[in-house]
Amino acid sequence: MSNELITYHSSLITTNNHIFVLSRKRMDLSVIIVNYNVKYFLEQCLHAIDKASQNLMVEVFVVDNNSVDGSIQMVSEKFPGVRLIPNTSNLGFSRANNQALRLAAGRYVLLLNPDTVVQEDTFSKCIEFMDSAPDVGCVGVKMIDGKGRFLPESKRGLPTPSVAFFKIFGLSALFPGSQKFGRYHLGFLNRNEIHNVDVISGAFMFLRKEAMDKTGMLDEDFFMYGEDIDLSYRLQLSGYRNVYFPLTTIIHYKGESTKKGSINYVIMFYNAMIIFARKHFSKNTARYYSLFIHIAIYIRAGFSILTRFVKSLINPLLDAAVIYSGYLVFLPLWEASHFGQPGSYPPAYMQYVVPSYIAVWLLAVLMETGYEKVVRMTSIARGVLIGSVFILVVYALLPESLRFSRALILIGTGWALISTIGVRFLLSMISRDNFRIEIFKRKKRIAIVGGINECNRVFTIIRQTQVIPELIGYVNPDEELIKPGFIGHIGQVGEIVKINRVDELIFCASDMTSQRIIKTMLQITDKGVEFKIAPPESMSVIGSNSINTTGELYVLHFNTLSRVLNRRKKLIFDIVLSLVFLVLSPAMVFAVKDPSGLFRNIFRVLFGCCSWVGYYQSTGGDHPGLPGIRAGILSPFDTKRGKDTDGDDSEKINLLYAKDYSIRNDLSIIISGFKQLGRRT
Repeated sequence: MSNELITYHSSLITTNNHIFVLSRKRMDLSVIIVNYNVKYFLEQCLHAIDKASQNLMVEVFVVDNNSVDGSIQMVSEKFPGVRLIPNTSNLGFSRANNQALRLAAGRYVLLLNPDTVVQEDTFSKCIEFMDSAPDVGCVGVKMIDGKGRFLPESKRGLPTPSVAFFKIFGLSALFPGSQKFGRYHLGFLNRNEIHNVDVISGAFMFLRKEAMDKTGMLDEDFFMYGEDIDLSYRLQLSGYRNVYFPLTTIIHYKGESTKKGSINYVIMFYNAMIIFARKHFSKNTARYYSLFIHIAIYIRAGFSILTRFVKSLINPLLDAAVIYSGYLVFLPLWEASHFGQPGSYPPAYMQYVVPSYIAVWLLAVLMETGYEKVVRMTSIARGVLIGSVFILVVYALLPESLRFSRALILIGTGWALISTIGVRFLLSMISRDNFRIEIFKRKKRIAIVGGINECNRVFTIIRQTQVIPELIGYVNPDEELIKPGFIGHIGQVGEIVKINRVDELIFCASDMTSQRIIKTMLQITDKGVEFKIAPPESMSVIGSNSINTTGELYVLHFNTLSRVLNRRKKLIFDIVLSLVFLVLSPAMVFAVKDPSGLFRNIFRVLFGCCSWVGYYQSTGGDHPGLPGIRAGILSPFDTKRGKDTDGDDSEKINLLYAKDYSIRNDLSIIISGFKQLGRRT
């Protein structure tokens, strides 16, 4: 394996200066985790595995598929007993698992996703069950998501052509309890009872090693999806049963490495179904199945693109239509009152001028995050007002023949402000999941469950992130009388959430068992509260509130410029500023040192070749560890105004620029370095 580097950390237990080598005894379980850029979830997963391995002989493999988030270093430093296999490329799920399977010594093998949390009794219960049922080849458990909701893929049927048809075209979702339409997720089977099933989810596959030796390892034709279906089916063909075992529950955040709703996921998943069909169905059946799946891919992909396009445009299009309609109403009224008769303004005013105003207002609202899923009223108002200031500045620079009416701009500003907020309120009433508006900024109300010291540590982490919540109080993880410093104990958590209107409950994993955390989540999952877990000694707090999104993190980091929102704002800022400079260029040429360079830079920024502000190029190279951005005409160093600096200072300033990015900072840099806007880079 030329592209694979295998490193072993010996699995040892040291007690009173005696060293016991685990491999000398018969291994109960080999846990295999394939990791790809989910360091914080992996850390939490390994902590849970450690608790679940008590009194058992367990070896743990982590196969890393060339992560760039520090996963390998984290495992090496915090979990030296883990057998780490760091690959130099992404080999996919099947090949990576097979690397560890060749080395596994356990009677049983668990293929486990890194974005999971097992209970303390999960391993022992699965082993006990499989020891009592030698004809069982694979066991899957009850899985819940980060909000405590049952995940239907905990039990699945074989994706035959009819089952796949019902799944792809939504009939299984419409009739989940139907024995005909609901076979994909076996919704007609009681989720709290043990059942024989066709397919076990690859997120948690508890396998009999003897059965694996008979059926073979994972098929490496499957890169990421479908390998669990293939292996489950081959186990059945070999005479083994696959069993859904809900007597223990795990958390599966689901989708941390890929977004389940993405087009890429649809293509990869359905292509895996084609591989499965060609392998196990008859030639004719596989041919029709493949054709059907390809059609389904195009339909799903097209529908996904159309849905996203409509969702992204519906709000600004409605805003534009309502603002324009308002001008159709109050323009004749203004003309009648000001000039004595309607029709005083030329048709070009409504054809070109008003649409230009609307475009500026909507662009400014977009820059102020006014078109996000959840938006504050102040963001919309700020966007409209910024747009109006820009319009008035440009208006003042225009020749007299092109100045129609400053009053109509002000009237339009008022109407744009009222209408954009009104449209968002209307959309929020129609679909609160996709459009929400907050009248006032309200801090997220959180409660932390754990010991005093750990609660203080976790809250310190959260306060240093971008989300600064309102702490309701600490909850004692033990069911006993209220102690000083706590607002209640874990047995009262339902009342605490309800009375204090808690938005988010954070569990300290060092002070609570995974079993108790999961039990608590299941008890109050209908309260609308969000959940997060703080692993011990970690600088992260982990949660996931939707099966269609990646997990949410509170984590200390220095790359706020890497956020999609900030990148979008920076791009829009560059474009708008370039247009402003283009309009003001007749006056700016007298203030800028290199006037010809100014015009060149304006068009370079407009065409995306560079940005007005970028990192300081002390060495002219890349900036490892910082988000990648386009080279800048100016840099944060232009605020130093000639002060002496060294290389260390430059890196610190670039780091601060990336960490605390804002348009206000860019404006400050541009004002400080105004004379250098024609600089050649």
